[in-house]
Amino acid sequence: MNAYVRPALSLALLMTLVTGALYPLAVTGIAQVAFPEQANGSLVLDDQGQVRGSALIAQAFKGDGWFHARPSAGAYATVASGASNLSPSNPALAERVKGDAATLYQAPQGPVPQALLTTSGSGLDPHLPPEAVAYQIPRVAAARQLPEERLQALVEEATLHPLIGPPVVNVLALNQALEHLNH
Repeated sequence: MNAYVRPALSLALLMTLVTGALYPLAVTGIAQVAFPEQANGSLVLDDQGQVRGSALIAQAFKGDGWFHARPSAGAYATVASGASNLSPSNPALAERVKGDAATLYQAPQGPVPQALLTTSGSGLDPHLPPEAVAYQIPRVAAARQLPEERLQALVEEATLHPLIGPPVVNVLALNQALEHLNH
């Protein structure tokens, strides 16, 4: 029996050491060297060096003077990330979308873009299509007393063109650029 137990325990200890310590340390070390910004959370810093958020996580911006991200089922909390799991036929989802559409609707601009009414799968997506950001320009311009053309130029500067997929705008980065306009 000892002939079976000892090798089994040795193998279990070895595999625990390899998969529980050596492999994670190696991957962490490689990530820190090859991709330090991403490995540390893609943090966004303000002018004073304070962490304002992550380029990968949306934030709730309140007030008419800010561009707003997609709605979040988990209030942009990383612990509660995820979709609302409400089916398209659920009356609660329909009521929320109707309420949001009524709040955001601006007659001269037409229907509210879908990206401003629907949550992402994680509830944390910081990106919006440029059209959804452009829909918000008149509201932000009026609140900040800025020309719409200046905000449109800011949106164009903040628009990312990924190798695969449609163009997107990181709302946190856009709001940071908007904050710099006032300084």
